[in-house]
Amino acid sequence: MSKRFHVTALAVAAALTSLQAQSAGFQVAEHSASGLGRAFAGEAAIADNAAVLARNPAASTMFKQRTFSGALSIVDPSVDIESTDLNPNVSSTQTAKDIAPLGIVPAAYYINPIDDKLALGLAMFSNYGVTTEYPQAFQAGLSAGKTSLITVNLNPSVGYRVNDNLSLGLGVSLIYGTAELHRYSGSTNLGNSASDQIIGLEGDSFGFGWNIGALYEVNKDHRFGLSYRSQTDLDFEGDFTDNIGLFTGTPNNTVSGDLTVVLPAIAEFSGFHQVADKWAVHYSVQWTQYSKFEELRATGSECTYTDGTEGLCLLKEEDYDDNFRYAIGTTYSLNPHWTIRAGYALDEQAGKPTLSIPDTDRHWYSAGFTYNHNEDLSFDFGFAYLAAKEMTFTEDGFSNKSTGGAIISAGQVNYTF
Repeated sequence: MSKRFHVTALAVAAALTSLQAQSAGFQVAEHSASGLGRAFAGEAAIADNAAVLARNPAASTMFKQRTFSGALSIVDPSVDIESTDLNPNVSSTQTAKDIAPLGIVPAAYYINPIDDKLALGLAMFSNYGVTTEYPQAFQAGLSAGKTSLITVNLNPSVGYRVNDNLSLGLGVSLIYGTAELHRYSGSTNLGNSASDQIIGLEGDSFGFGWNIGALYEVNKDHRFGLSYRSQTDLDFEGDFTDNIGLFTGTPNNTVSGDLTVVLPAIAEFSGFHQVADKWAVHYSVQWTQYSKFEELRATGSECTYTDGTEGLCLLKEEDYDDNFRYAIGTTYSLNPHWTIRAGYALDEQAGKPTLSIPDTDRHWYSAGFTYNHNEDLSFDFGFAYLAAKEMTFTEDGFSNKSTGGAIISAGQVNYTF
C-alpha cells in the first residue's frame, strides 16, 4: 500500500485540467448556439453573427452596423467510470456514474464598426474548463476525487480591411482562472475512512495572451479564414492542504502553494462557400498544441516532496500530443425568417487516458436553426450529441473503463443597432 500511495499521490495534480465535457483534452468549444448547430464547422470564416470574435477577429470587418450576440450553452454529460483493483488480494470493482455534472457555458460578443476599414470587437467566453466529481469513498480516490477549473477570457480585438479581399485582425486576452481540487483516501488501509480527504488545493490566477486572424474573401459567396490563439500559462497561487503530512511533514497543514497550468495554443483554418441561392457548405480544421502540456508542478516553500526535493509539493508528468478537430457542415435558408443547419465533427484524442482525464475520440452530430424576427433581431438554437469512444486503461493498480457521451444545447440572441 505504501508504494501505491506514493505513486498515486504523484497523479493528483493532473485533475486541475481534466475535462469530461466535451472536447478532446480539456478544451471548451461551446462559443455560440449558431456554431453548435453546425458542429462548429467554418467558424473562422462564416461571420453570420458577432460570435465569430471567438475564432477570428479579422472577420469583424464584415459587419456594417454595431452588433451584439449573447449565448448560453448547457452541457449535459453522461460519463461512467468502472474501476477494478488489480491487487489479487482485493479484486474489487466500483462504478462511478455521471462523474461530470451539468455545465453552463455563457458567452457574449460585441462588434463596433468604425468605418469601412476598421472595426473593434469585445468578446467574453471560455476556451478551457472542467468540473468533475467522483464519490468521496471511490476506491481510486487518490486519482479521482473532486475537481473544478473555470476560465473566463475577456478578449478585445481590432479588425482592419486591407483591401476588398483581405482583412486582418489582432486581439489580446485577459484570462481569469479559478481551481479547486480535493482528493480522498479511497481505502481504509491507512487506518482512516475511505472518504477522508487527503489533499486539497484551491486558488485563482490571471494570465495574458493574444490572437491574430486573417479573412480572405474571394467574392461574396466564397471566403477563407485563418486564426491563431497563443498559449497562456496560468500561475495559480492558493492554499495547499496536506491532511496526512505526506508533503509538508505535518498532518492537517495548510501552506501556500503555486501551480502552473498550460492552456495550449490553438490554430484554425475554415472555409465558407455559398454553393446555391439557399445552400452553403462550410468546414474547419482546428489544431491544438497539446504537446506543450508536459507536466504539472506544484511548489511551495514549506513542501518537501516524497523524493526529498525541497519546495516541491507535487509533480505529474503528462503524455499529450498535438491533436486535430475536423468539422463539416451545411446551412439552408428556408425563407427570410428561418435558416436551418447541420454538421459533423471528429475531435481526436489528445492525451493518454487517466482517471482524471479519461480522454478519447469524440464524434459530434449537430443540428440547429435561426429565427429572424426582423432585420435587427434574431435567435439561434443549436443541439449536439457527442458519442465518445469507449476506453479501457490501467492506472496506479486499477483497470478502468470509461463510457458515455454528452448532449449539448444552446440558445443565442443577436441584435443589430
